[in-house]
Amino acid sequence: MTGDRPQDAAPPLHLPRRIRVLLGGAFLLLVAAVVADLVTGPGTTLSPVLAVAPILVGVTTRRPRVPMITGAIAIAAVALLELSNHGLPESVHVTALITVLAATLASAANVGLVAARERELSQVRTVAEAAQRALLRPAPERIGPLRIAVRYAAAAAEARIGGDLYEVADTPYGIRILLGDVQGHGLPAVETAADVLGVFREAARTEPDLARLAERLDAALAGRPANERFVTALFLEVPATGGTAGFVNCGHPHPLLRRDGLVVELAPELHAPPLGLLGLVGGQYLVGRFEPRTGDLLLLHTDGVSEARDAAGRFYPLAQRWAGLHPGNPEDLLDALLKDVGAWVGSGGLDDDAALLAVRWEH
Repeated sequence: MTGDRPQDAAPPLHLPRRIRVLLGGAFLLLVAAVVADLVTGPGTTLSPVLAVAPILVGVTTRRPRVPMITGAIAIAAVALLELSNHGLPESVHVTALITVLAATLASAANVGLVAARERELSQVRTVAEAAQRALLRPAPERIGPLRIAVRYAAAAAEARIGGDLYEVADTPYGIRILLGDVQGHGLPAVETAADVLGVFREAARTEPDLARLAERLDAALAGRPANERFVTALFLEVPATGGTAGFVNCGHPHPLLRRDGLVVELAPELHAPPLGLLGLVGGQYLVGRFEPRTGDLLLLHTDGVSEARDAAGRFYPLAQRWAGLHPGNPEDLLDALLKDVGAWVGSGGLDDDAALLAVRWEH
């Protein structure tokens, strides 16, 4: 729910400033036409232009009665203008009245139709938000030696759900984290993401070997009937008491480890294919190891960030910007990073959804 607005009400209408300026200019021209009609006197009339009034008002509202009221005022104005134009044929005045009435009814009908469609879209988006909350559960802020933050940025402002996925699980084998990106978009990608997360949530608590865990997800994805989608994924395993951490990279962008102001990529010894393709291209998933220190920051990300482009087509320099951000908690760092990415891409926005997960070792 959004405040006290009824669920079946249309969302508030927010017009961009340039649109408001254009509408204001149109209304001024309409007033000028009426004044010109009064000044020119009998023999000529500009009253048919009053049909524009309910149409202009219809752009600014989602209530059909507003253009109806405006149309009634316009019809009254046409009638008053007729009093100063005695020399014109009666058919001219009747045509003006009919034109204004027709425009009023059309504008009111259009406003009602647009409002109904926006209500439907608002309801669909509400359902999508609920689905995403069920699919992508909030990550714990603190778990074991880790402080964790997650951010998800949709490429389109209207989007609420996509194919990027993440999960954090506290298991008998340590803290296990998954970040992935489904190939493709739309509901099929969401369905694939749901399948991957479902398998991970079960297997992460029963499979002792991290590489074997990745293989189980690969087998589950490859075994789906008529499935041609693959998932790039990164698995991270951190002992609950600290110590050596492990990771498995399945065709995913390398995570970035920030230590003492310097950033390095955690690259695997051998590059492995995405989930769903291991049986086609061969190879195996290997566990990489590294020794984290207190204060280390690890950034897991999808390519929606690393492949974000500015107006000149240049990729966002993620490693450089991640190193340059002022030290702080993971939440503030991710907020600052997303703000910086937004400034880099400008008004064009992101070309792809972006998921970010930051991990800091507290002890």
